[in-house]
Amino acid sequence: MKRKIVIVILSFVILFCVALWFLASSLIAPQNVFVGEPPADLNAVKVEFPSKSGATVHGWLIIGSKGKGAIALMHGIRGSRLDLINHARFLSRAGYTVLLFDFQAHGESKGENITVGYLESRDAQAAVNFLREESEGEKIGVIAISMGGAAVLLAQPALNVDALVLEEVYPTIEQAVSNRLAERFGGWARSLTPFLTIQIKLRLGFSASELRPIEKINQNRSPKFFIVGAEDKYTTLEESKSLSDTANRTKEFWAVNGAGHQDLHSFAKQEYEQKVLSFFEKHLKN
Repeated sequence: MKRKIVIVILSFVILFCVALWFLASSLIAPQNVFVGEPPADLNAVKVEFPSKSGATVHGWLIIGSKGKGAIALMHGIRGSRLDLINHARFLSRAGYTVLLFDFQAHGESKGENITVGYLESRDAQAAVNFLREESEGEKIGVIAISMGGAAVLLAQPALNVDALVLEEVYPTIEQAVSNRLAERFGGWARSLTPFLTIQIKLRLGFSASELRPIEKINQNRSPKFFIVGAEDKYTTLEESKSLSDTANRTKEFWAVNGAGHQDLHSFAKQEYEQKVLSFFEKHLKN
């Protein structure tokens, strides 16, 4: 009888570990998709540039008005530059030079695994360097969403830019994983967080402690505009406030009423464009 109980318990433990392994596999699997040609109305050209992540980064570049400024758009996890086409449209109409690109292991940029900001931070650095070369003399801004924002804050050395819009950025990977488990399986699933975060070192070669944007935020001296959905369950309002409160330099904060973890531009288009353009006008105008 005891032997049967032991076998049942061991079988459960093995199944539990296998399930968590496959869950983690699904979270870091590359999300490559065919992007194709840019929409004709963007007047964009295809570009590519190398990154220290090991990827050749693929993107589109839209040339704007001289002296207006240049902005890099950085998408979220499992996304691509396609997610930010409407952002590019309103920024381009305002005269900005705009770079859209795919992080490694996303869109048309190859990579072995999504690393939730770690290798993507090298892509962010490469994108800013590329944009600076292509728009010599212009001030540089960034709109970075979720994982894209984590990549920006984790970049070493800190990104040399003049203004940052940071949307829905997780403070620590532990909080990000815990929130997503709770949303998918219920509050009890938060207890599974250590079983997933410990796999980061095993699979990706770096530790969860290196995915804590809140600990890096003050290495970046740029003015920051934090935007979050007031009903966001993946990166909560309280977590976004903690990130903003930790930032010790010029900053603004906007909680979008009624919005969750979603495309905040689409949710509150007119107000979003007005606030973001106002922020960039203050910090990017020569």
